[in-house]
Amino acid sequence: MEVPDARLHAPAALRNRDPILAILQAHLPPQGHLLEIASGSGEHCIYFARALPDYIIQPSDQDPKARASIEAWIAASGVPNVLPPLALDATAPNWISALGNWAPTTILCINMIHISPWEATEGLFKGAALLLSPGQFLFTYGPYKREGQHTSESNARFDADLRRENPRWGIRDLESVTACAKEHGFGAPEVAQMPANNLTLTFRRL
Repeated sequence: MEVPDARLHAPAALRNRDPILAILQAHLPPQGHLLEIASGSGEHCIYFARALPDYIIQPSDQDPKARASIEAWIAASGVPNVLPPLALDATAPNWISALGNWAPTTILCINMIHISPWEATEGLFKGAALLLSPGQFLFTYGPYKREGQHTSESNARFDADLRRENPRWGIRDLESVTACAKEHGFGAPEVAQMPANNLTLTFRRL
């Protein structure tokens, strides 16, 4: 009997993986340990692992289906530098304990901040501040409002859909995320325009 393929497919990953990779390559040293928060289908971490062979990549997700997909992508790809996914919830006060003694040198979070309660964003920066050393980077990717305004009509519609699905979700203000980052010891972000009215924010640990 054939075993069902657990791999999930996110069409957006095909559109944004190269622009995100370009940001990573522009900022990261040649080797290190990359922690991905909310890895989703796992397609990004596999793609980045191939392009960054001197990095060890630790994916994570709180959703069991996502972790099964990540495991399936790892098995299908044969990439040697991606670790088994961790069950990690950024809203948990002690989520960094799941890493054990493994220490990242950079953290990446794609499309989580708007599809999670605000506590997840706070937990992300709080945990990243404990894990990263001065000069190391936290990258976030997704849609953001700027000065309280949506940057496109499509983002406004997307925000309304998110809030109907869960009132605790929604596209966040860039300024609110920046303030949260500053509170936890990060500098102002370097902002890069990305596909489909998204942004990559590059935060440096101070």
